[in-house]
Amino acid sequence: MTNILLTGSSRGIGAATLTALEAAGATVIGQGTRSGIPADFADPAAPRALWDAALARCDGRIDVLVNNAGVFEANPIESDDAAWVEQWERTLRINLTASAELCRFAVRHWQERGVGGRIVNIASRAAYRGDSPAHWHYAASKAGMVAMTKSIARGYARNGILAFAICPGFTMTGMAEEYLESRGGDALLADIPLGRVAMPEEVAEAARFLALTAPASMTGAVLDINGASYVR
Repeated sequence: MTNILLTGSSRGIGAATLTALEAAGATVIGQGTRSGIPADFADPAAPRALWDAALARCDGRIDVLVNNAGVFEANPIESDDAAWVEQWERTLRINLTASAELCRFAVRHWQERGVGGRIVNIASRAAYRGDSPAHWHYAASKAGMVAMTKSIARGYARNGILAFAICPGFTMTGMAEEYLESRGGDALLADIPLGRVAMPEEVAEAARFLALTAPASMTGAVLDINGASYVR
């Protein structure tokens, strides 16, 4: 049985990923309202508390970490200095630093046990394409997640520790619906050659594959799911 810690499991991509992983036979410990392990990543103590609680539920063994939790909150440059920096630091703390801490806990856990493991980080198309003028911080956090994933993959592949990232474009979640409405809806969809945003289940299928069955030689890979709106 594969034990998986999945953050942001209560809705959208996270909820769909929880369903996909459980359908594949994995034991999933979620972070979110469905999981019974609440963790507010704006609190610096939350990642360690979550990791320890998840380990306790899994009898001391976690095989896969899926970092999906994140926020997408506007931060206009017209804000006063203190407010702008506060919002920047909040987003980086939740989207990147908390994920980095969990990745570190996972790598050390596998090293101490002398086993391999897998990390799947849910980043964003914004990591490569950037985002709106009010979302510098979001794009920066996701670019950092991609760079971190590649660094982990290169650093620990010989130990059987694999790392992958997924970069969705717009996905039909609560965050995306709000953004689409604020940016013109149908006009924004015209920038997606496929003609629609991705569904959470499509991203979840990629996460399931990477978490459970992707070949080891794929470590370091970044999968794009954006309807060809950004092609690298």
